[in-house]
Amino acid sequence: MGEEAAQPQPNSDKEFEEITKEPSEQVECSWLAAVRFDVPPARAYHFAHQFRTPSNPNNFLKGIKWSPDGSCSLTSAEDNTFRVFPLPDYGGNYAGNACSFAADTAADSYTANLVVNGGESIYDFCWYPFMSASDPVTCVFASTTRDHPIHLWDATSGELRCTYRAYDAMDEITAAFSIGFNPSGTKILAGYNKSLRVFDIHRPGRDFQHHSTVQGNKEGQSVCWDAGGGACTAGITVVTVVLQAAQMTENTSQGAKTVGCGIISAIAFCPSHTKMLATGSYSQTTAIYGEDNMELLYILHGQEGGVTHDPYILCWDIRKTVDIVYKLYRSSENTNQRIMFDVDPLGQHLGTGGQDGLVHIYNLQTGQWVSSFQAALDTVNGFSFHPFLPMAASSSGHRRFQNLDDSSGDFSLSGDENCASIWSFSSVSMADNAGNMDL
Repeated sequence: MGEEAAQPQPNSDKEFEEITKEPSEQVECSWLAAVRFDVPPARAYHFAHQFRTPSNPNNFLKGIKWSPDGSCSLTSAEDNTFRVFPLPDYGGNYAGNACSFAADTAADSYTANLVVNGGESIYDFCWYPFMSASDPVTCVFASTTRDHPIHLWDATSGELRCTYRAYDAMDEITAAFSIGFNPSGTKILAGYNKSLRVFDIHRPGRDFQHHSTVQGNKEGQSVCWDAGGGACTAGITVVTVVLQAAQMTENTSQGAKTVGCGIISAIAFCPSHTKMLATGSYSQTTAIYGEDNMELLYILHGQEGGVTHDPYILCWDIRKTVDIVYKLYRSSENTNQRIMFDVDPLGQHLGTGGQDGLVHIYNLQTGQWVSSFQAALDTVNGFSFHPFLPMAASSSGHRRFQNLDDSSGDFSLSGDENCASIWSFSSVSMADNAGNMDL
């Protein structure tokens, strides 16, 4: 590993002070127009061929995320690389053909302007929450890869800004399985096996706070929060409700019994600055913590598998914690991949991919399916709404195994497999949408 030996560090403490400043002018993080999901989106840009090389023809994507300022998208792939794709003119002058595969997959729309080698298999990545293309100091993203510490990368140059290292009981570097910045951009929370660690971004190195998810008679356990402050498990559960941890503890003659433990596979903070965060685990549980002291507040049960792999996205109502309000289905029964979902900036709709290559849109007010569109011909493992434009990004692909009798090594992949796409939705003005909130 040797990662801790000599890592480039920021030039001075001043750089850390600057990176944690909130930009004076923030892009308005709400759509100026409401998206019409009943109309199939147009494929604006498409990327596939640049991911494939003669030595790795089956290089598939693992996920895609928009930058907080909406200027670019970031992908991760099986070849251990990150790629940054800028959005030309912020998508303002493009007119595409709705869901047309043949016309726009013969060649990539353009190449990535930055490729970063993560070194090993990529577990997770996230943008600095106040990233702005107009301020290079804030243009950073964090990543965690196998057998490596957490890295903070410069999204403009590809240089390593600094590292955040956690050590196990044998004093060896241990890799985080999931990471996330808190809303104020001052901390990185990382998920490990049966534990969470909190790093202060001002102090790179091995300084961190350790929090075990096995704590007496209660235990914490992927999650993204919707725009209204409800929680959504990253990959499986929309949590608009939480259960008291005490209600989920099973008492036995030997004493209290813990309610699940394992790898913390996803982390998300509430965007409304309520000082709460959610973590999901492979043990089929989701937990809600208070950010200030990492106190376990609630535990949610009901998943059929790990929260990023479950075929159902669950919704909970905080007013009635006994029953699940509704389940949103997505095809994921026969894959071990993480399948991520996203909630639109208005907090009204959820989009998720699946093994069937479709992106499904659900109404979060009713739990009803709204529409779907074919985003790829293989597993859609990543979907992300643009922070303020009526656009979205998707990534697809899965591992394919070559037949022993196939000496050619040609997977004969089409342009709609192992690919990333940018989609443009039809929209209506907010005034026109006021009378029809459940499109």
